[in-house]
Amino acid sequence: MAGERDVVVRFQVRGRSARRWVIFAVITFGSLFMVIGLILAGVSVSYLTDAKRADGTVVALDWRTDHSSSSRRTRAHDEPAAYPVVEFTPAGGTSLQFRDSTGSNPPSYEVGEQVEVLYRADSPEDAKINGFASLWLAPIIFGGIGLLVAGIGTTVALVTRRRRS
Repeated sequence: MAGERDVVVRFQVRGRSARRWVIFAVITFGSLFMVIGLILAGVSVSYLTDAKRADGTVVALDWRTDHSSSSRRTRAHDEPAAYPVVEFTPAGGTSLQFRDSTGSNPPSYEVGEQVEVLYRADSPEDAKINGFASLWLAPIIFGGIGLLVAGIGTTVALVTRRRRS
């Protein structure tokens, strides 16, 4: 009977240790996503402080479907997203076109719509539309997911610790 009791005790210790590692991994994962969100926000702020501004016109909508997922079911139901193609003229330069990095369905922009373009003088081909989604969507998604996951992990860790006390 004593031998069986040792096995049970060892199993419980291993289970508690595994739980700690899972909680640690969840908090680490969430924290990593928060850091990525902060870095992306810093990149957007840096871009805004260095960017030149120009008027642009949406000249086309580039409809694309993302097929990066390996699931056939997901691919079959993917809806295409409209990425605005914008034409603008940087200061002292010739007319350029770029496809914005953020697409949506329904489209956020219409052909012929006037938009403000942000670009760096040393690389005007890497321009962006001065809009919320183009500048802040990725930082908010990464930061929000990170905050949520790290918050859940931290809450579970605190509740687990209080139960043991």
